[in-house]
This record gives sequence, structure tokens and C-alpha cells, in this order.
Amino acid sequence: MITRRQTLAGIGAATIGSALPARADDVLQAFRDLIYGDDPAYHAAIAQLGSRGGTDLMAGLIFALRFALKDEPPLIGLMQQISGETGRERWFDWMLWQEAHPEVIPHSSYVDLKREFYLRIDPAFDVFLEQRHIDSAKIRFEEIAWGGVRKDGIPSLDGPELIPASQVDYLVGSDFVFGIAINGDVRAYPLRIMGWHEMFNDVIGGVPLALAYCTLCGSGILFETDVPGRDEPFVFGTSGFLYRSNKLMFDRQTNSLWNQFTGKPVKGALVNSGIELKQRPVVIEPWVRWVARHPDTKVLSLDTGFKRNYGSGVVYDKYFRSPDLMFPAASDQTLLQQKDHVFGIRTFGAAKAWPVTAFEGGRVINDRVGDLNVVLIGDRLGRTIRAYDRGDRVFSPGETPLDLGAGDQRWSVGEEFLTGPDGLKAPRIAGHIAYWFAWNNYLGSAAELYQP
Repeated sequence: MITRRQTLAGIGAATIGSALPARADDVLQAFRDLIYGDDPAYHAAIAQLGSRGGTDLMAGLIFALRFALKDEPPLIGLMQQISGETGRERWFDWMLWQEAHPEVIPHSSYVDLKREFYLRIDPAFDVFLEQRHIDSAKIRFEEIAWGGVRKDGIPSLDGPELIPASQVDYLVGSDFVFGIAINGDVRAYPLRIMGWHEMFNDVIGGVPLALAYCTLCGSGILFETDVPGRDEPFVFGTSGFLYRSNKLMFDRQTNSLWNQFTGKPVKGALVNSGIELKQRPVVIEPWVRWVARHPDTKVLSLDTGFKRNYGSGVVYDKYFRSPDLMFPAASDQTLLQQKDHVFGIRTFGAAKAWPVTAFEGGRVINDRVGDLNVVLIGDRLGRTIRAYDRGDRVFSPGETPLDLGAGDQRWSVGEEFLTGPDGLKAPRIAGHIAYWFAWNNYLGSAAELYQP
């Protein structure tokens, strides 16, 4: 869990203490005093807001709890008094309360409070906080949380340098890579590099693409960025904001915010455009296996143009090893724990997830998503799962991991197709790995969960 002092690291006392706009209603000024005021002003604001009451104050109080470097108990007591909730003390827990209460509408001053605070951190945030786009947003403004970095503070890799596998000397066999193959163009993007950048914009096999990697929700999703009706492919970056522990990416053409998990714009000029980015298949695989399958693969170079520690097991290591979330998001943990890995497919109005543990020891699973028959080939240890449209066939394991059986037919496993006799092909289906909390939070009862 990030502390308030850690979230404010790097902003600087001069920034926090900079002048506020002169005009403010009484509630906005009280919220300001909770965050910026001296001790007498802080306690006077507690008394004032306590006398007023009303759950419309809760969003502002939760925001203040995260950022006010003051004595916490009076503020927590006020929140318990207004909400009728007891037992919650951390900002994390109050955010979960807010997520569970969409009927609570924030006071009109909340937008000004949040906007002026975040513009002190980075004036470039202005493009994401415009008042005119708040009412039309597809997500609640009060659930948009700052992730601790400025706009582009996690820099995207745009058309990054790639090198032949024969020149790669920085990877060890157990390092995971995002493996992609399109139209014969085969590439590997190591997670130990992508964890520092969370986004690339590139053209692979002639197709403009972006890989959006949300480290917090464990999902790397490959999207086509050339959208019908648009003059140019979208180019994406990291906004610095989160929604339920998922990164909000933005497109550089309109500065609209997009949900990384769904590939849809959720705030800004494109909200009602009907755009949903098409997914492409991507696999996570240990380097030793990927390069054995694809000795001619191209690989992301360490020469990214940025100074980062790209060492093995460095980026987000503690988070990946912990069962806890860094930012709040609710999920149903009756079947799976919040950071259990699942492989998810969304297609034709249906969605289904398979726990990675279902592929223990290497498994072939014949299943169905909506009206689509699929076969999944997976390995738990590598988090390596590929899915294909199987039609009416039922597949079984072959003699090696690179082939399958279907009756008396033998099929070979490829990145884009399963290839059978007489040139028969079963196309790959797009899917991706994610932590359970992210899949469950965004899809909930709209998605099935495979249970062996």
C-alpha cells in the first residue's frame, strides 16, 4: 500500500504551498483547509463539515484523507459519522466504500478540488481534467486516482529499436517476453523492459499496433490502432491516472482517456465515438522457449533512449510477489484470489476466463466462449496460453508441445494458426493474461469462469 507521503514524493513543498485561486465556496474552502491548511484551519474545517453533514462530502473527504499530511483520526471520525460506516481507516478501504456506493453524488466543489490539486502536480494534466468532458465520462470521476507519476512519467516506446536474437546477450532463459507474430514478422518484447514503459506503439507485419501493459493488473493487451474512419492510427501514452487499479492510457490525437482493459475511450472527445480497439493475439512465454520456437525472432533492444534498470526481476518485483494490491479495486474472491492469474477471451458479446492453474503440467482444453468453439493450449509455469478457433473438432495433446491430434489427423501449433492436413487452418483467437481482480472487476457476472 502506498503511503500519502510516498504519493506526494517529488511534488515538492513549493508546489503544495503555491497560491490557490481566490474564489471558493465554503465547502471547497473547507476541503482545501483539510489538505493545505495549518492545524487550526484543519480542525475548523472538520467542525464545519461535521455540522453540515451529507454524503455528498464523502468524495472530497476521501480525497483529503489520501493527501492531507495531518492528524488522521479527526478526519476518519468525520467520515465515519457522515457515512455511518465503522472499521474503515485507510484511504484504500474508503475508496472501496466509494466504489460500492455509486448512488452517492459528490458535492459540486469536488471537481474543482481535484482539478486544482492535480494541476499543481503537473499542469499537463489539464487535458485530462477538462470540466466539459466530466459529465459525459463512462467512469466515475471520483474513482479516477493518481498513480504517482506525471503525464508520460512512464514513457511509451514508439517504434523502438529491435535486434536479432543472435545479438541478445542480456536475457536469461527464465525471463518472460511478450511474443507476437503477424504476417511472418516475429518479435519478442521482454517484460523486464516493458514494465518500465507499459506501452509500445509499433508496426508489426504491416499492422499498426499498441501493446498496453498494465503492470498493476498483470495484463498486456495487444490492440490494433488503425481504426476505420480515422485518418491516422492512434498513438498511445500513459496518463498517470488509474481507475480501479488499471492504467488509463490516452491517445495523443485527442487526449481522451482509455480503459486499458477494454480498449474503449472512457473520458474525453471520443467517449461517444463507439470505438473499441480490436485485440490481436499475444503470448507470454519464457525467453528460452520463445527463442527455441522462433530462432529468427527480433527482440527489443536495451537501447530504448531511456535510463532504467532493465535487470531481470527488478521492475515491480515486490508487487508481483505480493498477494496485495497497490491501489484499490473490489473483486469476488470466493473462487479465486485477487492476484491469481487467468487467461481471458472476449468475443462476439461473450467472455470467459480460465485460471492459469487449469493448465498445470501442460494441458489442452476444448471449450466454448459464447457461440465460438475454442481450444486452448497452455502451461501454468510459463503463464503461456494460446487459443484457437477449433470449429467442430476436438483436439488432444500431440507427441510434442508443437503438435495436436484431432481424430486421426495431426495438427501443428503456430503463432497465427493451427495447421492441419491439406493446408487446413484453425485461426488464433486473441486473449490475454490478467490478474483475477481486474478481469472480475471489469466484467463481473458478464463473463464465465472455467471450472474443471
